[in-house]
Amino acid sequence: MRTVEEHQKVVAGLIKARAPQDLPLNDTLRMVLAADVVAPLSLPGFDNSAMDGYAVVADDVASATEDTPVRLPVAEDIPAGRTDLLTLQPGTVHRIMTGAPLPSGATAVVPVEATDGATDTVTIRAAARAGQHVRRAGEDVTAGTTVLHAGQVITPAALGLAAALGLATLPVLPPQRVMVMSTGTELVAPGTELQPGQIYESNAVMLAAAVRDAGAQATIAPMSADDVDAFRAGLAAHATDADLIITTGGVSAGAYEVVKDSLSDQVEFVKVAMQPGMPQGAGTVDGVPIITLPGNPVSALVSFEVFVRSPLRAAMGHAAPDRPQRTAQLTEDLTSPRGKRQFRRGVLTGDSVSSYGPPASHHLRWLASANCLLEIAEDITELTAGSTVPVWDLT
Repeated sequence: MRTVEEHQKVVAGLIKARAPQDLPLNDTLRMVLAADVVAPLSLPGFDNSAMDGYAVVADDVASATEDTPVRLPVAEDIPAGRTDLLTLQPGTVHRIMTGAPLPSGATAVVPVEATDGATDTVTIRAAARAGQHVRRAGEDVTAGTTVLHAGQVITPAALGLAAALGLATLPVLPPQRVMVMSTGTELVAPGTELQPGQIYESNAVMLAAAVRDAGAQATIAPMSADDVDAFRAGLAAHATDADLIITTGGVSAGAYEVVKDSLSDQVEFVKVAMQPGMPQGAGTVDGVPIITLPGNPVSALVSFEVFVRSPLRAAMGHAAPDRPQRTAQLTEDLTSPRGKRQFRRGVLTGDSVSSYGPPASHHLRWLASANCLLEIAEDITELTAGSTVPVWDLT
């Protein structure tokens, strides 16, 4: 059987990054920058007021106190957005709003709370030092400065900065486009009345969500029955714009294994020494990478976590694509099959971890409430309470 590491390398070799693109700001959240961003202008772009109040010459109000206020005429009113250039004459003030351009000649702003708020002749009850409540041009960003770096994940704050600099697009590594298809004649869509022997399809919904959670785009192709022609037609119809295809089911050793029967000349089907998720496949179909996962739901999602999620994120430029991994103390005795790496559902609490639910691959309920995977090596058959085990943090 192939080792987990061997199959991880095979899958990683198939998933390739897309060419960088300039995308609108609103489309780039959580993507990775493909190039440095250099500020085309300074922020602020002009000296402006940090307060609602009055632009003054600081020397004119140096003696102002509560007991001995200074009264000065209000020569202009400057709301934010006023575009004409003004000059403040000594012995006068301009009423000014937050963000409005500071008039030439002004050296400080007196907050409105330190005045009577008048619009003709204002009474000022506090002195102001030079530069008080003034935002200087370029004190946040100087034009020509690199403000965002290639490899950086785009956050809401980064988008705010890009917009403040007047940028309409950002250069990014675009998300992978992943098509997910489930196979099995027994599958029917949720909401449909079940007939004897039928089950509701869940893998495609689950894996598409896992794809989106990893930062990629997901489309779900109509589920395929166990019919080679129907499966091939479904791939041809829905995989044209995909960077990666993920299928579930049809890869085991029994009859009616439609994925195996359809793709045996293009996909390498192997057994991987792990539990759950032993039957796997990887290859290309018409130049598009395809990863074929087993059909049991726990096997499918654990296989995605072990083989697909990290290279998918790496192809989108994430510097740390892996799930956080750590060690924790086991709270119970466990057994594991020799020769297979076991990934068991677990609950991590602080530095302690407990297995959660049976190890069988159809027990999806337990995985839905687990917050980690316990990784038990191939050569370990027994673990006692208190043992240290590696865990994958799924939160």
